[in-house]
Amino acid sequence: MTASPESTPTDPACPPSTPFSFELYPPKTDAATTALHTTIDALAAAGPDFISVTYGASGSSRTSSLDVLRYIRQATRVDPMAHLTCVGSSHAEASSLIREFLDAGVRSFLALRGDPPEGLTEGDTFLGDLHSAGELVQLIDRVQAERVPYRETPIPGLPQARAVKTEREHVRIAVAAFPNGHPRSRSTAQDIDTLLAKQAAGANLAITQLFFHADHYLSFIQRAREAGVEFPILPGIMPVTSPGRLRRILELSGEELPSELAIQLEVEPTAEGQREIGIDHAVTLARKLIAGGAPGLHLYAFNQHETVLAVLDRAGALAPGRLAPAPLSVPPTLSSPTPSAGVHASTHSTKDY
Repeated sequence: MTASPESTPTDPACPPSTPFSFELYPPKTDAATTALHTTIDALAAAGPDFISVTYGASGSSRTSSLDVLRYIRQATRVDPMAHLTCVGSSHAEASSLIREFLDAGVRSFLALRGDPPEGLTEGDTFLGDLHSAGELVQLIDRVQAERVPYRETPIPGLPQARAVKTEREHVRIAVAAFPNGHPRSRSTAQDIDTLLAKQAAGANLAITQLFFHADHYLSFIQRAREAGVEFPILPGIMPVTSPGRLRRILELSGEELPSELAIQLEVEPTAEGQREIGIDHAVTLARKLIAGGAPGLHLYAFNQHETVLAVLDRAGALAPGRLAPAPLSVPPTLSSPTPSAGVHASTHSTKDY
């Protein structure tokens, strides 16, 4: 096994206070559910800022996604983040779904437009009432406002009296960002304009599509900040631990082939050696990102905890005895079997705009 050519002793370790988060997807069997609970417990013990749970195309995993979110909320102290897609939904359907998640105690969302239903393409009529992630952001904010328009607090000494406060609880609404461009984007400027529109709609956090080079993220952040994007933008990191997983990732994301990583994975004969190469690449990427000013790290866990925790540990983000990371700066207005192809459709792919 050979080390990543990008890994050098000069790469500074991440501070142990580095915020991080994870992404999981709903299990499909009882055995996978049991294994996922073990994974969630292990990830939660590391002290993530949140754990997000994906949502199947056209709501295909609605019940199982909500079950995972409930487990995170009830069995851990970690904030669960629900992925929501709006493609093909009416306003009434989307509003009902948002209320269901809010009633379950979910206060963090990742708003995505969603991919076309199976068998349809972008040119077909399938979008429904909500045509973009920005419209879904607005709807989440509006449903929460209507659900809790004000708060009542007891008045000391007057048992039956209540003070009414008009300020309401705000939810965390994240959106997708694309350092190397959305597959349907006509230009880099359009990607930034779309992110600005999501910010105007009420989003207060972004999570990026995966990428393989730190410079791609850092240059994107510079352009976004110069254009006026103010909310934190978390880099999405996906440890690539086999050639098959890399091929599937590229198929889903549309990213360019990272030639050096691909060659290393192909020439390494053992599965354990390939895993070490993938971890090493992710560690180097994480260190460069944090050194470059990234506000935290978001790791795609593939419903397994060992690899992503190894990445954080070797990157320096896990301190002995650490209970919880420093929270992200969000504005106040605000193990189970691996899939056969080695990767779940958790990359944002065309889920946006």
